[in-house]
Amino acid sequence: MSKSKTTTEKRMSVEEQIKQLEVQRKQLVKQEKEEEHKAMTDRLCKRGEFLESLLPDVIKLTDEQLKAFLESTLLTEFARKKLDGLTVDETTPTIPNEDKTTGTTAETTS
Repeated sequence: MSKSKTTTEKRMSVEEQIKQLEVQRKQLVKQEKEEEHKAMTDRLCKRGEFLESLLPDVIKLTDEQLKAFLESTLLTEFARKKLDGLTVDETTPTIPNEDKTTGTTAETTS
């Protein structure tokens, strides 16, 4: 028998490498999903904490009541325009500038 691998042996070796790479790919996909889930959990916790610090009364609301409150306040034309204004150019943050005489806010860029 010769020392060089036969075509069948080479093919089997390549197939084994493919199996190992597929296992590695699956592990990386799982790790990626776990990282995305952790980032989402962190983001939701921070935003929930921020919401409760601004509006402490929401702590007493049920999930359904909070959902109804958010829908009635955030799904308005005014809120849509504010959000669109914030997301148009993420490189230039907008800071609400409240006019103390009228109680209205104007956007200023920094």
